[in-house]
Amino acid sequence: MTGLAVRPWARPVPRWTPPLGGDALTTVLAKMREWEAFDGEALLDDVAAVLDDVVPAEEQVQELAQRLRGHLMQLVNIGVATEAAREDAATARLIEQARAVHSEDMPGDHWKAVGHLRRMGWTLNELLERLIAARCLREAA
Repeated sequence: MTGLAVRPWARPVPRWTPPLGGDALTTVLAKMREWEAFDGEALLDDVAAVLDDVVPAEEQVQELAQRLRGHLMQLVNIGVATEAAREDAATARLIEQARAVHSEDMPGDHWKAVGHLRRMGWTLNELLERLIAARCLREAA
């Protein structure tokens, strides 16, 4: 029986170095800990709460606004990351609308605040439908 000859490497192999340094890895870890998975059911529940015939109570307005803002930015990030905004003018318009309504301050008057919540809800609903149509997301529920 003949043995296999092991041939030494003709070229030296460069030593492996990690692609990121310690500070960059710490930043990546912090971002991963902040990340929340897309929850289409929660998004639809919140949209339904603000677009329903029953007006949200005054004590619910701030909490709903915070959740809707989170949903808006999550959908904007999905639209940008999947490049749907670059490929589709309607999606780009909705993303800009979402950014605009997200950045508006919540009015102090209850009825104006409800109107603001409803604008956020409609924008969320339209953007969600557009991203589903563009196959960036599966149906939410």
